[in-house]
Amino acid sequence: MKKLIGKGLLVATAAILLTTSSIASAETLRLLTWGGYAPQGVITAFKKETGIDVQVTKSNNEGMISKLRATRGAGFDLVQPSQDRIASAQADFDIYKPIDLSKIDSSQIIKSMFEATKANTSYNGHVYGVPHVWGTSGLVVNRKLAPKIMDYTDLCSAEVAGKVSYRLKRPTLIGFAYAMGEDPFAAYNDTVKYQAILDKVQAKLIDCKANVKAYWSGGDALMNLIRSKEVVAAMAWDAGGWKLNNEDPDVTFIAPKSGALGWIDTFAIPRKSKAEDAAYKWINFVMRPEIAAQITAAAGNFTAASNGDEFVTAKLKGQFQESFPTADIDNIKWYPPVPAGLEELEGKTLDRIKAAQ
Repeated sequence: MKKLIGKGLLVATAAILLTTSSIASAETLRLLTWGGYAPQGVITAFKKETGIDVQVTKSNNEGMISKLRATRGAGFDLVQPSQDRIASAQADFDIYKPIDLSKIDSSQIIKSMFEATKANTSYNGHVYGVPHVWGTSGLVVNRKLAPKIMDYTDLCSAEVAGKVSYRLKRPTLIGFAYAMGEDPFAAYNDTVKYQAILDKVQAKLIDCKANVKAYWSGGDALMNLIRSKEVVAAMAWDAGGWKLNNEDPDVTFIAPKSGALGWIDTFAIPRKSKAEDAAYKWINFVMRPEIAAQITAAAGNFTAASNGDEFVTAKLKGQFQESFPTADIDNIKWYPPVPAGLEELEGKTLDRIKAAQ
């Protein structure tokens, strides 16, 4: 009896130790991200392949910086701020650790996006971001009613008088500057030069006011103006153009000749990440084309994965390839960090445009 009890205790003890060991060795990736960037199907596939759980917390740029600032870079293993919000946060709060580029399978990433993100997330000689989800603003055009619209300044042409819409916001200032032969991002650190560019754009946009049906502030309002054909050409975002194309094949998104304006949400590693290896595994996993397609379906935007359009629906693939040949992807102007003081200059410019008769 004692032998049986002893054997039972040994088995029970072994089971407890095994269970405890499994709990101790179970790995969890704590991901702070945007809605749609980590769909459940992708999480399940990742765990099946790696054994790593993914714990998702949804947030936005302000929330991510706030959380990491409060903990000095602790609490999460991988986060997804926009690429123009990383270098300044690192300089101010020291919340990230440099990316080990040797652990990134860069062959899976669109080269121009990878290089742009490295440049825009660099601080003190280190890279702090890897590109993930991206999108652009450019031109949404009714090609039947406005076939000659190819760049931002074409919105001021007589062909579309009274049938144009855009926002009185920074993207419009930047887009028109590029279309007028300027490089506003290159002037970001020279306020005198940047003001000169703003003055040039201001004159153009004041002259263009007669062409504007409405300055849009909400996407739904703009899309209804395009549906009704009250607006035949607008400065808007790519996903909105593709949505309208599903309803009317004459309408679609066009990457302007001078370059669409792009944003990228990245991967960055908090300074006190406890699962750094898991973070790199997740980055490389979601950059596979078949996984990227699942994220595109959930988020509504494409990722920086090479051939990321390969596994999306045939309709969306066709829309993407028509709007973004490789040359147009490589010509995207990615938003860099905004230096202090520029928003005030832009705000005054926009106020003068708005007030002009």
